[in-house]
Amino acid sequence: MLDSVLGKLARQHDPNVLVGFDTADDAGVYQLTPELALVQTVDFFTPIVDDPYVFGQIAATNALSDIYAMGGRPLSALALVCFPDGGELKTLEDMLAGGLSKMVEADCTVIGGHSIRDDELKLGYAVTGTVHPQRVLANRGARAGDRLLFTKAIGTGVISTAIKRGSADFAWVRDAVRSMTTLNRAAADVISDGFEVHGLTDVTGFGLLGHAREMALASGISLRILAACVPVLEGALQCVRAGMVPGGLKANRKFAEDCVEFADNVPPDMRTLLFDPQTAGGLLISVAASDAERLLSRLRSAGISAAEIGEVVTRQKPLIAVV
Repeated sequence: MLDSVLGKLARQHDPNVLVGFDTADDAGVYQLTPELALVQTVDFFTPIVDDPYVFGQIAATNALSDIYAMGGRPLSALALVCFPDGGELKTLEDMLAGGLSKMVEADCTVIGGHSIRDDELKLGYAVTGTVHPQRVLANRGARAGDRLLFTKAIGTGVISTAIKRGSADFAWVRDAVRSMTTLNRAAADVISDGFEVHGLTDVTGFGLLGHAREMALASGISLRILAACVPVLEGALQCVRAGMVPGGLKANRKFAEDCVEFADNVPPDMRTLLFDPQTAGGLLISVAASDAERLLSRLRSAGISAAEIGEVVTRQKPLIAVV
């Protein structure tokens, strides 16, 4: 819905806007000087786990991720809170404390925020960061011949649905929470250390294939994804088989499936999971083939879960081939 509405709005012509909403990138980038640009993003959502402190950590990690995905470093944040009238103040305190713990870890200062009364609890952050204008990593830079690397594993959406239904195993929740509370800071530090990275995006609400679609359209290329190489959280495929599929997954599939072609050997449950909306997901990296193996090795040496999941090819049909 938002995609169709934004497409009808008049475009503002400001030469200082280096990245706007026209390519559905992770954050906006606004140039201040020849050496300095702001990176700005905002994100908030309803609880996906029962523990308010952990929920706060997840909300902060998710918001910070967009800054890292642009090659930036977070500087300051504003909290966005929707809280029910008569709600337990301890819940609010724990939620904000969890978020603050991740902001401190990211060296990002919370300088204020805004709250409203709402029957449904929500938390998020508007985050501002900085980046050199010549070092912005947008989703539109992927080049034919690049390799696709991906950090973290997919499946947080279906596991969160299982949590809400009381059907998630302890190990599934543990691994999903660990993923959703791990900052992409370490991965971003490695990526920026002299590698020929052409395109970068974080995989969040639109799922792996949804964000891959954005990268392909913005870059004018096509992608070939190896389904068997995509990391999957423990329990995620079991959730799909049990029908624990969030509404966001169904919306993602409806929106992006027409540009995806699956090989016959890709199982139905994996086809579904590739559309799963992620929270604080991993980074999808388009890197020159000559640097792919070295970058993958460096990421793993830094303790970051990473895998090579495909390649960038010249523009063709289908836009995304999953084999």
